[in-house]
Amino acid sequence: MNDFQAIADRVEIEALRGEFTDAAMMRDRPRLASLFTPDGALRMPNIPVELVGREEIRAGGERLQSQWDFFVQTTHPGTILLDGDTATGRAYIQELARTLDGRQGLNYAIYHDSYQRTAEGWKFTERVYEVRYLDTSPLAGSAPRAEQGSGANRTDATASPAPAASFADPASAERLERAATALREGGFAAEVLDDAAAARTRINELLPEGASVLTGASETLRLSGIDEDINAGGRYDAIRPRVLAIDRATGTDEIRRLVTGPDFVINSVAAVTETGSLVLASGSGSQLPANAGGAANAVWIVGAQKVVPDLSTALRRVEEYALPLENARAQAVYGMPSAVNRLLILNAETRPGCGTVLLLREAIGY
Repeated sequence: MNDFQAIADRVEIEALRGEFTDAAMMRDRPRLASLFTPDGALRMPNIPVELVGREEIRAGGERLQSQWDFFVQTTHPGTILLDGDTATGRAYIQELARTLDGRQGLNYAIYHDSYQRTAEGWKFTERVYEVRYLDTSPLAGSAPRAEQGSGANRTDATASPAPAASFADPASAERLERAATALREGGFAAEVLDDAAAARTRINELLPEGASVLTGASETLRLSGIDEDINAGGRYDAIRPRVLAIDRATGTDEIRRLVTGPDFVINSVAAVTETGSLVLASGSGSQLPANAGGAANAVWIVGAQKVVPDLSTALRRVEEYALPLENARAQAVYGMPSAVNRLLILNAETRPGCGTVLLLREAIGY
């Protein structure tokens, strides 16, 4: 191997390490997994996590990143030792992080790497993460209440956080397809439909006659006519009318059993991320068990304005946009305010075919 080849290899390996940091920071899990050989491994004994193979690395990254409030990783070049079509090396990192449950800290760590030359260029065969210093003291700073977006859809690092008003704007066709692809990778069935009328027709195709069906308290269902189709159409064993007929003072247990395990739950969500997560918010939590897996099947109808880049932006959408609108509705209908007392985040569907997301090209609901 001549010196020019060695220089080229070192440049490519350094670019690979930079790509890893960028994919992690931008929460682009498929891209991060693609940086490894098919049987490559990411090992983090201090966490502890051990992920082998691209699918485990993608799914493991999803689990870890879903916990972040914010995360910043800075990588510094280390040694690279070439040996033909393989190489080893080290990279030095500094990280700041806070999780959604309040854990936080600063650490300095090392990646111990092994690399392999492939037809697609240099890839990691192994990354082993070793923490050398950890400080869990409360961080003095804080994250802006918005994300700059994922690497899949945002490259302008100077872009301002989206204002809450933009949460009413329909996502582009490209963003809808990106969300649908990520949902499918997570085990959901995902379809992109033109409008609420198309969703109304599709629901009729998905639900067998006579099935027990629970509808969520959703403006999307009400405005689309799906709520009326199910609860007043006579085609299904509609759960909600039965619940409303029960005396709540004496029938609490009966209501709980009815709403927990229907054949189908039909609902919307507060947000869906381009990385494949669904976020549902509730004041009482009564409809969440069915959405979380209690129902044999679930179908969520989602307007295009609910697509957001990532989980942090989804949580902003809940608090800054959906809650004020739901609060106004609750005041008008019930004479009392609403609140986000229960929050459900669905990152994957472990029963393939049981969870279906109908993404609409039009905005509907909130």
